[in-house]
Amino acid sequence: MHDFPEKFKSKVLNDSFLEGEILLNALNTNSPTAIRLNPFKQKVELEGMSLVPWCNEAYYLTERPIFTLDPLFHAGCYYPQETGSMFLDFVLYKLDIPNEPIVLDLCAAPGGKSTLISSFLNNKGLLVSNEVIQSRAQILKENIIKWGTYNNIVTNNDPKDFGKIKHTFDLIVVDAPCSGEGMFRKDPKTRTEWSEENVQLCASRQKRIVADCWESLKSNGYLIYSTCTFNPSENEENVQWITEELGGEIINIDTDLLPKGRNAIGNYGLPSKVNTEGFYIAVIRKKGEQTTLNSKKIKINDKTITNFKETTILNAFIDTTPLEIFQFKEHLFGVKKEFQELFFQLKENLKIIHFGTEIGEISRKGFIPHELLPFSILINNQLTKIELNKQQALQYLKGETFSLTGEKGYCLITHNNQVLGFIKHLGNRFNNLYPKEWRIRMKIN
Repeated sequence: MHDFPEKFKSKVLNDSFLEGEILLNALNTNSPTAIRLNPFKQKVELEGMSLVPWCNEAYYLTERPIFTLDPLFHAGCYYPQETGSMFLDFVLYKLDIPNEPIVLDLCAAPGGKSTLISSFLNNKGLLVSNEVIQSRAQILKENIIKWGTYNNIVTNNDPKDFGKIKHTFDLIVVDAPCSGEGMFRKDPKTRTEWSEENVQLCASRQKRIVADCWESLKSNGYLIYSTCTFNPSENEENVQWITEELGGEIINIDTDLLPKGRNAIGNYGLPSKVNTEGFYIAVIRKKGEQTTLNSKKIKINDKTITNFKETTILNAFIDTTPLEIFQFKEHLFGVKKEFQELFFQLKENLKIIHFGTEIGEISRKGFIPHELLPFSILINNQLTKIELNKQQALQYLKGETFSLTGEKGYCLITHNNQVLGFIKHLGNRFNNLYPKEWRIRMKIN
């Protein structure tokens, strides 16, 4: 294992808040493994599950399984996540936010916090999950789709692009890119990448990111700021900068579950005190007079987008009740009816790579369901299902075909009664419709 950088070690030893050797020793122990269950899908039971005290449906595991070889992981039944970042769930329940909030997860990849927020929202409101790096945005999209909720939009934008959307969000979550000191146990090679210069670079970048999105937060809205590091430059000092320079006030979260930060600003997951990696979280409320979205009607200039009224053909596949169905060329997609206008406002300013529920397309042969539709919790469970054993399920997830009996047409593939995806059964063979970019690449035998 790589040793700690000398300057990092010196800083920790001279910081009474971090308790010096106690923290360094904790960073040389084994990392905990935890998962968070999807409340909208089938419950799973993994070996040695014990509750995480600050998050609903979250559990420690006694050992780390090979998640890739569990079909229910691919079905979105649970998400492996670091337990410190799960403290976001506890914080969300402490905030006074609207029943149908508009939420932005600004630095969202790979999707742990976004899926947590989705569980909290319970399909109410709207969640915009953003990632600036294109490859990571695709991973974020995959995890959002597999979670199955239908009030999500995924964007691939720089934080500064959100400055164009004034006074829109009731809540913004900024899990800011940081120097990663809190990952020194989980990923020891990160120790070799640490430097004082990088700490200061990260602190400056974090300020820019928050400043870039600040105008898109409504007055009296909340910004939740978090990092996975220990130093005050990226944590308490940045929170104070936000309050002084941007006009916010610190909201204290009253709890004994995680230690208070320096000067009682925010809360820490310290592996020397609680069973987490290193994590910091703080809440700031934006001060100012109440502002609302411009009520002016937004004209849909793109003539290829129209409301889709003929939903009868969709009923065999999906419950369209909570959605407004749109047609873009031949493609159909759905977003929640009450956010139709906001969706088009966002579309004018952002690069949207996923929205609502991707339903399918209208072709000469009729309606063709989208390969991603089975992951939605709106999928019609009366569709024909074919149950697979674990080995068959892994073969399916790898993109392989094999002998299956069944009726011709689109069928849902399930394992332990949980939907994994579509096939198109042709009688003596089938087309595997599991998305190619999601397929298992490791050996499954």
